[in-house]
Amino acid sequence: MHKSTIKVDVLLDPNKIPEQINWQATDSSADMMQKAKALSIAFWDGADRTALRIDLWTKDMMVDEMGDFYYQMLMGMADSLKRATNQQDLSDDMKNFAKEFFEKFKEILIKEQG
Repeated sequence: MHKSTIKVDVLLDPNKIPEQINWQATDSSADMMQKAKALSIAFWDGADRTALRIDLWTKDMMVDEMGDFYYQMLMGMADSLKRATNQQDLSDDMKNFAKEFFEKFKEILIKEQG
């Protein structure tokens, strides 16, 4: 059996707010730790049928980057749903929602900046 490890280091300020997120995976092509401004990890507990989520972002994660991040996560979840369930229609629905979400997000940013 092959073992793959993902290591995440989070550097916190004195108030325990993330300043830096670094990650490394044993099966990655990158040899060194990689920097990230945000992470979102979900674990499924089959016994309790609940999801445990960990969402972190650094102080320098910009609001527009957060919109991009969520848009890409939603699109990725739609692709994963399709691969896991073969439900093309549901995957398409999720992608359509992601596109609508992102358009609304951009509209809000424009209003707030203008």
